[in-house]
Amino acid sequence: MALSVDSSWHRWQWRIRDGLLQAPSEATPLLSPEKGRQSHNLTQQRVVFPNNSLFHHNWAKVSGRYSSNRICTTKYTLFTFLPQNLLEQFHRWANLYFLFLVILNWMPAMEVFHREITMLPLVVVLSIIMVKDGMEDFKKHRFDREINCSNIQIYERKAQSYVQKRWKDVRVGDFVQMQCNEIIPADILLLFSSDPSGICHLETANLDGETNLKQRRVVKGFSQQEVQFEPEHFHNTIVCEKPNNHLNKFKGYMEHPDQTRTGFGSESLLLRGCTIRNTEVAVGIVIYAGHETKAMLNNSGPRYKRSKIERRMNVDVFFCIGLLFLMCLVGAVGHSLWNRTFSEHPPFDVPDAKGGFLPLALGGFYMFLTMIILLQVLIPISLYVSIELVKLGQVFFLHNDLDLYDEETDLSIQCRALNITEDLGQIQYIFSDKTGTLTENKMVFRRCTIMGYEYSHQENAKRLETPKELDSDSEEWTQYQCLSFPARWAQNPAAARNQGGAQPLRRCQSARVPMQGHSRQRSLGRWENAQSPVAFSSSLEKDVTPDKNLLTKVQDAALWLEALPGSRPAKPSLSTTAAIADFFLALTICNSVMVSTTTEPRQRVTMPPSTKALGTSLEKIQQLFQKLKLSSLSQSFSSTVPSDTDLGESLGANMPTTDSEERDDVSVCSGDYSTDGGYRSSTWDQGDILASGSDVSLEEVLEAPALDLASPELCYEAESPDEAALVHAARAYSFTLVSRTPEQVTVRLPQGTCLTFDVLCTLGFDSVRKRMSVVVRHPLTREIVIYTKGADSIIMDLLEDPACVTEIDVEKKVRKIRARTQKHLDLYARDGLRTLCIAKKVVSEEDFQRWASFRREAEASLDNRDELLMETAQHLENQLTLLGATGIEDRLQEGVPDTVAALREAGIQLWVLTGDKQETAVNIAYSCRLLDQTDTVYSINTESQETCDSILSCALEEVKQFYGPRKPDRLPPGAPPPTSGAAIPEVGLVIDGKTLNAIFQGKLEKKFLELTQYCRSVLCCRSTPLQKSMIVKLVRDKLSVMTLSIGDGANDVSMIQAADIGIGISGQEGMQAVMSSDFAISRFRHLKKLLLVHGHWCYSRLARMVVYYFYKNVSYVNLLFWYQFLCGFSGSTMIDYWQMIFFNLFFTSLPPLVFGVLDKDISAETLLALPELYKSGQNSECYNLLTFWVSMVDAFYQSLICFFIPYLTYKDSDIDVFTFGTPINTVSLATILLHQAMEMKTWTIIHGLVLVGSFLMYFVVSLVYNATCVICNSPTNPYWVMEGQLSDPTFYLVCFLTPVAALLPRYFFLSLQGSYGKSLISKAQKIDKLPKDKRDLAIQSWRSRHTPARVPGKAQPTPRPVPPVPEQDLKTSTPKQKCKEDRVPRGERSSRDHMRDDSCSTDSSAKLSSRDHLLLGPSSTMASGANSSGQANVHQRSSRGSHRRSQSSMTI
Repeated sequence: MALSVDSSWHRWQWRIRDGLLQAPSEATPLLSPEKGRQSHNLTQQRVVFPNNSLFHHNWAKVSGRYSSNRICTTKYTLFTFLPQNLLEQFHRWANLYFLFLVILNWMPAMEVFHREITMLPLVVVLSIIMVKDGMEDFKKHRFDREINCSNIQIYERKAQSYVQKRWKDVRVGDFVQMQCNEIIPADILLLFSSDPSGICHLETANLDGETNLKQRRVVKGFSQQEVQFEPEHFHNTIVCEKPNNHLNKFKGYMEHPDQTRTGFGSESLLLRGCTIRNTEVAVGIVIYAGHETKAMLNNSGPRYKRSKIERRMNVDVFFCIGLLFLMCLVGAVGHSLWNRTFSEHPPFDVPDAKGGFLPLALGGFYMFLTMIILLQVLIPISLYVSIELVKLGQVFFLHNDLDLYDEETDLSIQCRALNITEDLGQIQYIFSDKTGTLTENKMVFRRCTIMGYEYSHQENAKRLETPKELDSDSEEWTQYQCLSFPARWAQNPAAARNQGGAQPLRRCQSARVPMQGHSRQRSLGRWENAQSPVAFSSSLEKDVTPDKNLLTKVQDAALWLEALPGSRPAKPSLSTTAAIADFFLALTICNSVMVSTTTEPRQRVTMPPSTKALGTSLEKIQQLFQKLKLSSLSQSFSSTVPSDTDLGESLGANMPTTDSEERDDVSVCSGDYSTDGGYRSSTWDQGDILASGSDVSLEEVLEAPALDLASPELCYEAESPDEAALVHAARAYSFTLVSRTPEQVTVRLPQGTCLTFDVLCTLGFDSVRKRMSVVVRHPLTREIVIYTKGADSIIMDLLEDPACVTEIDVEKKVRKIRARTQKHLDLYARDGLRTLCIAKKVVSEEDFQRWASFRREAEASLDNRDELLMETAQHLENQLTLLGATGIEDRLQEGVPDTVAALREAGIQLWVLTGDKQETAVNIAYSCRLLDQTDTVYSINTESQETCDSILSCALEEVKQFYGPRKPDRLPPGAPPPTSGAAIPEVGLVIDGKTLNAIFQGKLEKKFLELTQYCRSVLCCRSTPLQKSMIVKLVRDKLSVMTLSIGDGANDVSMIQAADIGIGISGQEGMQAVMSSDFAISRFRHLKKLLLVHGHWCYSRLARMVVYYFYKNVSYVNLLFWYQFLCGFSGSTMIDYWQMIFFNLFFTSLPPLVFGVLDKDISAETLLALPELYKSGQNSECYNLLTFWVSMVDAFYQSLICFFIPYLTYKDSDIDVFTFGTPINTVSLATILLHQAMEMKTWTIIHGLVLVGSFLMYFVVSLVYNATCVICNSPTNPYWVMEGQLSDPTFYLVCFLTPVAALLPRYFFLSLQGSYGKSLISKAQKIDKLPKDKRDLAIQSWRSRHTPARVPGKAQPTPRPVPPVPEQDLKTSTPKQKCKEDRVPRGERSSRDHMRDDSCSTDSSAKLSSRDHLLLGPSSTMASGANSSGQANVHQRSSRGSHRRSQSSMTI
């Protein structure tokens, strides 16, 4: 593994000359397998030589092969703009179509209009889009220039110092020096930090939006530098992987002159775009520059998606092409037939130069092409531009909706995809993440279990019952918060912070991310720094009220811990006192939390406070307890330290001695312990307890130096909310994290003594291991201890086997502790809590040194580095000793239950795809109304494909008994089956990641989807990001439905990108989901108005506008088509061509735009009150094949009326052709505008002005044009035509009667639809027109009629116990057989009763209804993961109250 590597460029050259390898480039590094041969695979790795005097020659040869740091995000240059933009625009086949028409019109035989006039529409459209693209690209150019010209300090070899240069001058291999607050110009390997610990702090808000600081470490071997880094002394070569877009993955090694290597990873890489914080100076060497940096490789920009309307529109455009072809064919055939009627060539048939005439067939073909030019407007080229403008208007109103603005984060909705706004109104399936999407992602410590004893923290639960009061902005709470600490803490905070003697590093005031830095002040009494700049540090998260029972044991454990001898290690035992001490030490130490101060500018704590000031001797503690007259406690503080056994016995006297389950469950309650609801430090807690039964005042206790605690000015900056919650919980019990460096971590105990642990190794958390471990040296026992925390499903499998214990009593106790802990974990999961197990392990010095050498080799390896690191971690993290577990509550976001209920009423199927435990997800589903207490819930957990197939078939068979054999199409909630008139329960489905693997690998997708269509909700638990995206694609493609995915974390990105619409929530997990989304919101509740209101409006407006555009163009073009029957199909027109251009460009362009942006068919209040109205968009009622062809028929009819009424009026008169065409043009315009007015559902001043203005503009432009243009369109002459018509009474009569006759059928149809229409939209429009009080009554009546039927309560029998089923019988029965055996009549099955959670009971036996049944596979047993639906564990419910569920639950 430890191969030596060549460091000279000349050795690379001979390998290249010999043809062994090509020039250096990058890919995943692979080392040569030959140990004797020292080489790199240059085609698959990057070699970086430093730019100093020693390596300058090599650097000059290599750096030119890599990208410079100059970035260019523009699409065009000055020379390529015109041809490239035209090429892109002509990718639209509509533009190519009109270009083809322009070319046709330039041919003399087919010229219909003047050549220049024919080009005008195409040139205008192309120019508008070209100007828009040019302006956008110029903005990018200015931004690029600003970034490229930013200044940075770069090491200059000749000057032997750092000089100021521009970003674009940075090259790979350059040494860069950065100051605090500077933005990193490239991807840089950290070689020096002014922090004595070799730490550099980054703010990555520009990359992922996370506000908490990240730590980066100097490469090993460089962290102990006392003076400034000297680039000339750097004699190493760097080998690393090819540039890639993985922000959190990086590996490489540094080769020293002695051929040894030092490995490094992403923990030493400073990414471009991040900001230096809390570090005065940082120096590094550039690894990737410019477009090869990870940030630039991730910058893909907004994605282009085609909306459903656009796809539908393209189909209808092809229908219009077919219609155009048919009309042109009629013209060509008609022209040939017309010419055949002449016995000799007519006088208007002009011969060619040789006196010949065209054959009839060729003449008909030319006429076909001429008719294409004449009827070209049938294809609406302006529709594309109008749609873009309408969507911009819709996005503007979306951005300015105050209901979608979140005051807490100062964020409004972001629209990152401008072309799919209308798809928001057609969603049929929503796929949602749970953590951070349905929940707050504010982790609150709720309860814990230690050594099998559960501490429920009831007082903390009471505090959390009113979270709004805790997070309120009232002046009273602000003042109370300020006064809730002892006044002496604020006397001299600066002195307290600087006690360690080290100069603290300052975090600059601009450290907060801009989006949170501009939060609005919401009340006058709010202090300036009310919005905490520290992530995961709200009062709800950090204020934990201790449990009374546990608090006394913690104090005893802390005293026992301090009394440990420093000369000999403690004997391993199962003492509860020792376990409690280790448990809270693990909570405090096993994390990556950074300690700093809350003052601005923030100061980091790197040195522990002096133990002399805060520590105390045991004698002083004894004197204090004597003063308080607590003789019962002071016995354990004798100056003579007792032995381990004596101490354990004396402390164990207070522990429960009973082994019964009942005592274990009942003893956790501490209901009489009062709290003020705020943060209770251990000073107050000890004061409450120690002063009870004493007449000593609390002030005297607080004055005691032994109880003087850490300054509350300390704050914790964590990388995840879980870590912050555990550290805050430990601090509530006075195990306070006071400082952290890469080498040491200091913890203050409740009595004030500080313990400094040497950190030997940290194994960070990753999604594969699902755990984190910290290896420390205990300062008292000098043992090497491994503290591990992680998912219970992982940690429980890594515990030491009780069978290996030699003592039988100890083995029994270990098994009992493990069983109790597992029971408590199941209890937490059913309460919807996130669970973590805490464990430890003590290793010998020899074993650790052996392991550390393997770890170093793995870190220095480039081949399979991740696998080797994983293997070394697994070698260490085994044979663990269980300490306990924690339950952390992730609270539901405000408004989630109402939003979920409204979306379900709207006909939207909501699936939850989460990586959490099944029990936790199910409980959250009940809390947010995703599942109901009366639902039949199927839980499927199996790894076998055959078993999964059988189970799905069995479940389908049972469900079809309720709903019938027909395939449901989003069955209405509570709808009775065709075969029964009784109400039936709805169905929910819960599956896990292993079952999903069986479904995908066993080709069971069709059967799975068929079952899900009968379910009201589906929960996929323990699912990976890849599985999430596969589920979304499966539903989207197989069911052909519109899908929406919503999430807030990086693990949701693939799911967001797979859906038709991706929505990111800008929450606690950063901005990676937002950057990959089409829309970004800050709260899940905003989804309700976004879909039900804005989605409906955007779809309704755009769909009806598109239909209107097709109608308008067909109606107008048909006027020219009817005229061909009267002009011998000659291709001539009766309307001046300029008038035709103005007709589409000015006279009828604005009304559709206003209609598409401002029209509201139903008010927002009604849409929110009646979610069922959303179904009109799902069913595409506004724009479908029927509405399109109805509009086409209407357009043909109206064009017939608008042409033939003027024709019959002026028949046999001597008027000229333009005098005949002007009334036709006028009545057509009036008809089209009035048609638009009839379609408008909302009338404002803007609507009226636009319609009237368009009509008046027609007359003004026509009068001016006819009066001034004499020879504009030679040889035709429209001079004074309009003026003559306005003086003719016949013209007014025609203009009045013709639109009435043309619009009468549509008016009649709309009247019938409004009076007798049965659609939901028609009914809602009637309700909308009522006065407010009557409208509210009508809405209430509507909702009462449309409320889905529920399973009658009287049909639900009380549960009664049944004899337990022998386990062997369950194992031998196949799913099919078991299902048939348990089949019951339909009416009885619909009322099966689930087990009830009884909060007052004291046993945890399983209670199954006589009609409940279990479906298990051939080798399945009751797993603990399924206990929530097949077994009732009775316990005290959480603060949200207990769910008395009476649903049928089938656990599979």
